[in-house]
Amino acid sequence: MLKVKRRTAVALAVAGAVLLAGGFTAATWSGGGGSTQEVSYIGGNTSAVYYAPGHRKLAPDFSGTTLTGAVLKASSYRDGKVLVLNFWGSWCSPCREETPMLAATAAKDTDIKFLGVDEQDTPTNALAFDKSFGVEYPSINDSGAQVTLVFGSVVPISSTPTTLVIDSSGRVAGAIFGQASYSELSQILNRVTGKAAA
Repeated sequence: MLKVKRRTAVALAVAGAVLLAGGFTAATWSGGGGSTQEVSYIGGNTSAVYYAPGHRKLAPDFSGTTLTGAVLKASSYRDGKVLVLNFWGSWCSPCREETPMLAATAAKDTDIKFLGVDEQDTPTNALAFDKSFGVEYPSINDSGAQVTLVFGSVVPISSTPTTLVIDSSGRVAGAIFGQASYSELSQILNRVTGKAAA
């Protein structure tokens, strides 16, 4: 049974509109040594965004049951590390395209935690999906969409898949709306971890 600290009814809207309503300013990141923008697009792609320090919203904490039946609390699992939170489903075609990249990245960079939120799915189908793509990180079963809804108060989860990057302070530092690419995810992670200029 899923437990969420905050339950918020959310009207899912276009990503840019919700970001602006949340007080963010959309601007293209120059990639140079100039001032950091509040919100920057990765490679000019408006579906992949990076939030600068000082302009990141606190991610809601939540706990739930994993696909194997264990109870997992997100903040304890993250344990002060950067967390990649992927909203997905075994029924989702773009999820099939991005999952090999996510699984490989998670296996390669053990300093970053990965956690899935399996939406509108059954554990049986989801576990078969994970096995076929070699996914070793856990996923919480979110068949009732409670986690998806509560995150909508922080960042718009209007499509599946959506991938969030949560910094070591528990704040949303980046988001990819739709199928994630290695380039997009690695650029966000590099800025969040300090491996590249933010």
